[in-house]
Amino acid sequence: MPRVGLTSQKVLLSLLGGVTLALAGSPRRYSRVLRGLSREWQRLNRQALYRAIRRLYESKLVDYHEQPDGSIQIILNREGRQAALRYQLDAMRITKPERWDGKWRLILFDIPETQKRLRDTLRMRLKQLGLIELQKSAFVHPFACRDEIDFLIEFYQARRYVRFVEATHVDIELHLKHKFNLS
Repeated sequence: MPRVGLTSQKVLLSLLGGVTLALAGSPRRYSRVLRGLSREWQRLNRQALYRAIRRLYESKLVDYHEQPDGSIQIILNREGRQAALRYQLDAMRITKPERWDGKWRLILFDIPETQKRLRDTLRMRLKQLGLIELQKSAFVHPFACRDEIDFLIEFYQARRYVRFVEATHVDIELHLKHKFNLS
């Protein structure tokens, strides 16, 4: 996957989120489009946005279509969708609730040796999310993380290998509470 800058990442994530980017040829139309976007987008200058979109197009992450009115519609293609999901994946975090519900979330997987790369990648991503490794294919976390785990499983197409369990007791609970600062 080609490296893209922060502006390009914002464009990809916006397109992934369903934001329609239509670049108008005239400054008046361009201003109208920008008014509807968030403040962060408004801080981007027009040249930086055009450069980012050009790089995305050259990297074959987006396609574009010229409209009859002269505006350009930018469309996220399959490769761009994968890149945007990866950036979303890198920013994913498990939020800590005000109060722990006393449940442990166990993620268990059995990925065949023929898919060692998938197994290692999934293990790395679980660690990045803050899960603790109980065994090579078993991880634990005290807070609700079903959505994050489902996203990982779908992204890596590993649904058939991964199980998600909620438990009220783990025999090393004191150790885990200490690791997660729950004491």
